[in-house]
Amino acid sequence: MEQLNNQNQRDTMNSSPELVLYNFSHSSCSWRVRFALNLKGLDYEYKAVNLAKGEQFSTEFEKLNPLRYVPVLVDGDVVVSDSLAILLYLEEKYPQRALLPDDPRRKALNLQVASVVCSSIQPLHMLALVVHKSIEEKVGPGEGLLWAQSSIEKGFFALEKLVKDFATSFATGEALYMADVFLAPQIATVVMRFNIDMALNMRRRELG
Repeated sequence: MEQLNNQNQRDTMNSSPELVLYNFSHSSCSWRVRFALNLKGLDYEYKAVNLAKGEQFSTEFEKLNPLRYVPVLVDGDVVVSDSLAILLYLEEKYPQRALLPDDPRRKALNLQVASVVCSSIQPLHMLALVVHKSIEEKVGPGEGLLWAQSSIEKGFFALEKLVKDFATSFATGEALYMADVFLAPQIATVVMRFNIDMALNMRRRELG
């Protein structure tokens, strides 16, 4: 009977029929949440919100998130927006396949990396995309991309220093945690959109 109860508890923990993710395929913030949901083995309904077509400004979506950005996770009667808040919610509600280590120091490091990506690198990335012309007016014609590259690279250099004593197979050790969930989409996005050579930057750092 105890074995059956334990199995039922595991089945309940792994079942998530009410999860709905409103997201945009090209959004690194949305990518983080998809990454986390897949790592935790959670089934969810994929709801596309095309930012290029302005679908985030629809009345229906505004009811979910008055700030009108993705991602938004709906779990029954719970609605959570912002990728970091969503990941912390998932970690609390669905603890299987932990995204944060038990060790307090490594847990803090993972949260630090997530915070740096959200508050330092991501805003510069979005600023460069949204107000590219305004940036060029300040730094000079044709210099907008270089400004964006330099600013984003500084953020990654800071992260390298932050994790250098912990990084092995993954950013903060031998297991994949929240830091990796935030870093992988962000690195892929800046490489594709800003032509930043991460390998070259790492070699420069080693030589410097």
